[in-house]
Amino acid sequence: MPPRKRRSYTAEYKVEAAHRVIDSGRTISEVARDLGIDAGMLSVWVKDERRRITAAEVHGDKPLEAAERAELLRLRGQVAELEKDNAFLVKASAYFAAMQKNRPGSL
Repeated sequence: MPPRKRRSYTAEYKVEAAHRVIDSGRTISEVARDLGIDAGMLSVWVKDERRRITAAEVHGDKPLEAAERAELLRLRGQVAELEKDNAFLVKASAYFAAMQKNRPGSL
């Protein structure tokens, strides 16, 4: 039997996976099978998310709707891409500044 690979999951992934169970009414084992993850692990994520929903309701807060969560994930992805672009531009600026100093006739 090959060794198991240990994977880590982002908080957003856990919440999204939990809501696939909560919002759809499907069983944990069905969703876990679709996602290719352990049903016990998904069960813990569902319990945690249901606790968060209940706690939010106690304080009068309303959890995000599925469309709002999807938009939030899209925006987070967009921010991550912009951060990558900015990091590239910083490196490129430093590279071109160094190259400018190394040109013949530059001070």
